[in-house]
Amino acid sequence: MENSQQYLDPKVLARLEGLQLRARLIVEGYVSGVHRSPYQGFSIEFAEHREYAPGDDLRYVDWKVFGRTDKIYLKQFEEETNQVSNVLLDTSESMRYQSAGAPMSKLEYAQCAAAALCYLILQQQDSAGLVTFDREIRALVRASSNPSHLKQLLHVLEESVPERKTDTGPIFHDLAERFKKRGIVVILSDLFDDVDSMMAGLKHFRHRRHDVILFHVLDPAELDFRFQPVTLFRGMEQLPDVLVEPRALRNAYLREFDRFVSRLKKGCRMHRIDYVQMRTDQSLELALTSYLSSRMTRVRG
Repeated sequence: MENSQQYLDPKVLARLEGLQLRARLIVEGYVSGVHRSPYQGFSIEFAEHREYAPGDDLRYVDWKVFGRTDKIYLKQFEEETNQVSNVLLDTSESMRYQSAGAPMSKLEYAQCAAAALCYLILQQQDSAGLVTFDREIRALVRASSNPSHLKQLLHVLEESVPERKTDTGPIFHDLAERFKKRGIVVILSDLFDDVDSMMAGLKHFRHRRHDVILFHVLDPAELDFRFQPVTLFRGMEQLPDVLVEPRALRNAYLREFDRFVSRLKKGCRMHRIDYVQMRTDQSLELALTSYLSSRMTRVRG
């Protein structure tokens, strides 16, 4: 990427702003309005009760208490008006991959998506943080709602270099402990790692009551394996190079890949994590707006 502005494609941002991307990125409990807490009414602990007063919102009546006492009490929530969203970007070597027909590498595509989301979060006066990682945390920018924070976020994105092996499980466990305030964790990765270890880390985020959105970034060649002549596959993340006849491997590869994705989807469903597959030959505008609009439809429906 030549400069930060390439990440902020006006076509992408214009469409996304129309979807009112608030701090929770359209998770359960989505509400509009700049200063209303997005946690209100969404699986939040309450600290105490107060008696009902005319004009109070009946949605927050504790009917169990009413059943015991015949008195109407409202749940009092411990909430803050500023929502925190942390964007996690995989910068491992496999993210460097770009097939002949793809317009950009997986990392470039994920960088664009990360930048657009951070931009919109800050536009909504909420806090955006950023983590880049492979087998270690390479950069950690703590969340802030200051509009000038975008410059630092984009700088970190631009400096990301994919050159090492990944190890998502321990990274996710580490970050789950670091993120003290509940919020949204957005992950952009090709997810080429041990599924069990990765799922254990994702489960840790959910145990800490974060909402998790998993964007699975893939090159079209990884999805359809349309290689024709004998091909030298360059090993990444410490794997050796291999010279093979692709047509002889295609069916076996697709079966194994389908099994891999099925395990990811099953784990995400089990832990109530949003799984979203992204192709690097797909319009980023379409990829993001399709997910966000469908999420809003589910919430409002």
